[in-house]
Amino acid sequence: MTPQEVIKLIADEGVQIIDLKFTDLPGTLQHVGVPPNEVTEDLFANGTGFDGSSIRGFQTIDESDMLIVPDPNTAVIDPVYNIKTLSLLCNIRDPLTGSDYSRDPRYVAQKAEAYLASSGIGDTSYWGPEAEFFIFDSARFDQDAHSAFYSVDSDEGIWNASNEYQLDGKTRSKGYRPRYKGGYFPVPPVDTLSDIRSEMVIEMQKFGMTIEKQHHEVATAGQGEIDIVYDTLTKTADNIMIYKYLVKNVAAKHGKTATFMPKPLFGDNGTGMHTHQSIWRDGENIFWGDGYAHMSDTMKYYIGGLLKHAPALLAFAAPTTNSYRRLVPGYEAPVNLAYSSRNRSACCRIPAYFDTPPSKRIEFRCPDPTANPYFAFSAMLLAGIDGIRNQIDPGDPLDVDLYDLSPEEAANVQQVPGSLEETLDALEDDHEFLLTGDVFTSDLIETWLDYKRTNEVDEIRLRPHPYEFFLYYDA
Repeated sequence: MTPQEVIKLIADEGVQIIDLKFTDLPGTLQHVGVPPNEVTEDLFANGTGFDGSSIRGFQTIDESDMLIVPDPNTAVIDPVYNIKTLSLLCNIRDPLTGSDYSRDPRYVAQKAEAYLASSGIGDTSYWGPEAEFFIFDSARFDQDAHSAFYSVDSDEGIWNASNEYQLDGKTRSKGYRPRYKGGYFPVPPVDTLSDIRSEMVIEMQKFGMTIEKQHHEVATAGQGEIDIVYDTLTKTADNIMIYKYLVKNVAAKHGKTATFMPKPLFGDNGTGMHTHQSIWRDGENIFWGDGYAHMSDTMKYYIGGLLKHAPALLAFAAPTTNSYRRLVPGYEAPVNLAYSSRNRSACCRIPAYFDTPPSKRIEFRCPDPTANPYFAFSAMLLAGIDGIRNQIDPGDPLDVDLYDLSPEEAANVQQVPGSLEETLDALEDDHEFLLTGDVFTSDLIETWLDYKRTNEVDEIRLRPHPYEFFLYYDA
């Protein structure tokens, strides 16, 4: 849409508020509302001001004046609000230089797409993330100097199987609950959340997303997934931000609470964001070829880049301390830096549902949905391009269950880092590939490292963990 078309839409639809949305450095959606009289062609050209020092990871207080510039192509009537509201996703701009802001996640994604087009390798990359989530009935947590706790609950959780309730003067128990690791695809009444997920699908479609399916996921207690159809890099990152926004808001509407934490439950499956990716040129998928699993050499080298740079990549793709409660050897998450066809125990999988040129793609299984999608997708693309440019050979595929390798065999397979601290160290040592084409800047990477170490790694390291009392109180 053009700015003029957006202005006309506001008038025709009787829009009362325009919601300007953007993403902060860690990857959380922010917003500010303006009335229709503020939405002029000048707003789309020059933006409106805000205090960047109050946004996580943006400018310091001495350089805090910044601009929000809406993208007219993202105009959608927002179904979340009671007051008729138009949603616009925005970029961030520096008012002094007039240039786009180097730490703006959306601008990084746009630069990544431009770099691919300029590289001669391809003109388009397609992205299909599978973001999982939990829908709980309650989530309570707190931490102070002398106590710490968290408690999540879901009536669907198998731990509530012994619960009773009174109906017609009789004691009853529901009896239908997904068991631990038994939540994949059950029908109601075991799956109690299908209608809520379907409502999420309906709301996502109002934002222009194309949805493939929705279903209960493996874990008990309301784990779910909604699969969105692949799109270009920036558009898919936009979709993931709106996806998370709508999942949380629809859950809240029903008196529930949704989370994208990778590991909110001990002893059951965590939450990932398996990310399918491919590169196209002149309408042809350049990942299709005559090699293993019908992949091209270009695809093989792309995998080589992902595997080589994976420890650094995870600083953006699995960017929280909780991410490494999920990425644990021997459990359900893929931690082995290997590739294979169909094999879900490899971190790079080549899906085999359909063996055709358009369907040929890589599924990178390490990311989780706490990632800022603009950064994560851009970093993966740059790692793959580095693999293609330098013909990084990933070696032979491993077509075995990598969870059942002997200790001797497992010693020959590299694994992902075991903590956020390790992956941040890896990013510090290996980030030249991200600076290519000025997609990421040194300032952005330094800011990311400092933010994550100061606000997450150090804060977790300083605090006693409740389980330490179980282990050590009587030592």
